[in-house]
Amino acid sequence: MAKCELCKSAIAENFLGKLFGTVIKDAKGKKHGICSECQRKFKKEEILSKL
Repeated sequence: MAKCELCKSAIAENFLGKLFGTVIKDAKGKKHGICSECQRKFKKEEILSKL
């Protein structure tokens, strides 16, 4: 189970290991997992500024 980079809650995965949420790349190209709840609360620019 992966953890959300913003709220630190666990992100569920399907049977293939894909996240129920999204993965966002920052300016350096590093990938960050974001849960669907945080994705609903914040826009992409806000998420990137909080990382």
